[in-house]
Amino acid sequence: MDILLSADQRRFKEECRIFAENEIAPLAAKYGETDDIPGELVRAMADAQLFRLLVPEETGGRGVKSMPICLVREQLAGVYCVADVTFAMQGLGSYPIVLAGNGEQKARFLTRLGSGEILSTYALTEPEAGSDVSAITSRARETDGGFVLNGLKRFISNGNAADIAVTFAKTPLPGNARALSALVVEKRMEGFRVHKRLKAIAPHDLVELEFADCFVPRENLLGSVGDGMKIALKTLDRFRVSVGAAALGIAQVAFGAAVDYAKQRVQFGRPIAGFQGTQFKLADMATELDAARALVYRAALLQDAKGDNITRAASMAKMYATEAAFRIVDQSLQIHGGMGVMAGSTIERLYREIRALRIYEGTTEIQKLIIAKSLTEG
Repeated sequence: MDILLSADQRRFKEECRIFAENEIAPLAAKYGETDDIPGELVRAMADAQLFRLLVPEETGGRGVKSMPICLVREQLAGVYCVADVTFAMQGLGSYPIVLAGNGEQKARFLTRLGSGEILSTYALTEPEAGSDVSAITSRARETDGGFVLNGLKRFISNGNAADIAVTFAKTPLPGNARALSALVVEKRMEGFRVHKRLKAIAPHDLVELEFADCFVPRENLLGSVGDGMKIALKTLDRFRVSVGAAALGIAQVAFGAAVDYAKQRVQFGRPIAGFQGTQFKLADMATELDAARALVYRAALLQDAKGDNITRAASMAKMYATEAAFRIVDQSLQIHGGMGVMAGSTIERLYREIRALRIYEGTTEIQKLIIAKSLTEG
């Protein structure tokens, strides 16, 4: 599906592939699966100017465009989950500031985020507020000079390493008791701490964040009081398609491994690639991979061109690519047979890593609701 890319985009994709192979793969081998973010990894990504893709040109970046973000995630995800998550969370934590930050906030935060000097995270999910964002119970009470924030956030990626957390909390308004606001909470602020580090089936920096009478100055409010829901949804809209791109990266590695193994593995006197059952699996995998890539690239191009039905296209891409990638990884494991379930093998790692992508930034079921709503109410 590279036919959808311009010459510059194809060249950038190849640069990302080489970077992932030459710089990230050795770090993956050195640090392995970890719930920490190695400083060496952050420096490598910063030196490659990757974080600058997440901030505007006026703050030292290269402009926030969906296609480059997708091409980076596609190449990182299959090589090292920690690198992909770090890039994604830097984007999710930066984009609310890009959207709603004033000049002072952009200068204060985005310049350092783009250089990799500081790391960010996006604190939206809570124990009782996952798909239903309106169920958030964290509260930010207005007081002299700012807000007093109380609440608990769960499943926050890069939450331990992050220097800032864009945090969404209830700030009730007349006529809107569920109004949310977005606050930039800094690690140094009293009352803000990592409450618990969480263990997922695919290790990465995943935590619960606690805010206990945490004072956040008014200058850290993004936009106006009550703008939080709009900021949160626009951010998810922008980065949702890149989750599909990460799924492509994982699926591509799994597919390549399946083809190689099928050619080498001999049973009943010949490579299993010669058996129709294996051939049908490979044919389905190749077709789904191409279809998923087309949907992801189309959505990214539409976002960058400010085209029509962008939200629907992003949801289609995220839904189909993550579901197809899961099927591809599963069939690759099946082709590998017993070797596929051996701890430490590439396909075993990918099998664990792909599962979360069907859940975070909007489950498959939520994507279907978004798509259907756009068709019936648009």
